[in-house]
Amino acid sequence: MSDAHGTHPHHPALQHHFDDMGQQHEASTLGMWAFLTTEILFFGGLFLAYAIYRNLYFEAFLEAAHHQNVLLGSINTAVLICSSLTMAMSVYYAQMSNKKALIVNLVLTLILGVAFVGIKVVEYVEHYHHGLVPGPWFTYESPIANNVELFFLFYFAMTGMHALHMIIGFGIIIWLILTARKGLFSKDYYAPVEVSGLYWHFVDIVWIFLFPLLYLIH
Repeated sequence: MSDAHGTHPHHPALQHHFDDMGQQHEASTLGMWAFLTTEILFFGGLFLAYAIYRNLYFEAFLEAAHHQNVLLGSINTAVLICSSLTMAMSVYYAQMSNKKALIVNLVLTLILGVAFVGIKVVEYVEHYHHGLVPGPWFTYESPIANNVELFFLFYFAMTGMHALHMIIGFGIIIWLILTARKGLFSKDYYAPVEVSGLYWHFVDIVWIFLFPLLYLIH
């Protein structure tokens, strides 16, 4: 059977506006990189603002960082690194047309991601009980309490936005799992797994920067 684009067999996943699967793959990868560029600009603005205020109120930021749970933050860092590995393995097994191993690694990635968010919720609850949530819940007493509150404003904004990206990633991975169960991914069609992997790795890298900035201030 030939498709409308030429003499090559028509792949069921090939969209009508592409000539072949290779062109479709390149377009989807380029699209994801373009999207990630906008994400870099977004998080870059947050990092820049944080750096400016950290320099202005370093003592307050240092005092605030002493209330961070470095152990939980370290565990979460290890969890995300492991999830990057399982996501990379998912891409590999999709390329190898290994349906079972692909699904297993996608499920592991999802479990690790949920574990990360769960641990982050535990940290948020700790901060709430210690009166460190900005706004009417902030009851921390210190001569520089206002600037300590500013640190936690950045903390909740940056980690909250990161967690939101994780949750969006959960939806993507669940879709990948359901699609993989239908056997639609193979060595000829694995672009959705690959571009999703790029997104997941980006989110992981953002945390690699957040962890030392928010937990390891000296």
